Amino acid sequence: MVKIGVQQPPAALKPEKEKEKEKAGGDGAAGTVLLPPGALPRESVFHCGVLYEDSLYSPFKGQLELHEDVKIYIEENYEQINVPVPQFGGSDPADIIHDFQRGLTAYHDITLDKCYVIELNTTIVMPPRNLWELLVNVKKGTYLPQTYIIQEEMIATEHVSDMEQLGSFIYHLCSGKETYRLKRRSARRRISRREAGNCHHIRHFENTFVVETVICKKS
Repeated sequence: MVKIGVQQPPAALKPEKEKEKEKAGGDGAAGTVLLPPGALPRESVFHCGVLYEDSLYSPFKGQLELHEDVKIYIEENYEQINVPVPQFGGSDPADIIHDFQRGLTAYHDITLDKCYVIELNTTIVMPPRNLWELLVNVKKGTYLPQTYIIQEEMIATEHVSDMEQLGSFIYHLCSGKETYRLKRRSARRRISRREAGNCHHIRHFENTFVVETVICKKS
């Protein structure tokens, strides 16, 4: 089940009738998104929690819960996700940007205070409008069933020196931090104990399932 809280859109985006209702003490529910037909907010903030089975490491421990804050920028075509310190161990807090204009994803591992950049994986990450519609529908009561987790493995490669080439959104996230390119493992294999000590895990979701991004140092 996914639990969603939605920040109210700016007043300028509400229909005039709804503004009048609010002034008159109308019955608009807190957290309800009120938009003219066909209109989308420039920015929406969602406070999300998802229950899932950890089939990767703890298949017999039952459900885990993951929380994150999601900011969706429709016009600018990017998403910003903040994953706080998780309730379970083994995963780092992070700030993530999915920039659909540049076709890039950036992970800021808050524990390491380092940034990692890779090509945007559109098979995992929903575009801003689609993600906005999904979360609004969940908020309305169309709850997703308990979901699952998948894993993607990355290797840190070269250091990024020219930060401006990454675009303004990622630049603002990663400026002043050590930043590295990532490369996906071409073949899935079990990470050895020796490698595991050089890897950090970030769990997040921007779809109907949870993703664990494993970032490892180049051996």
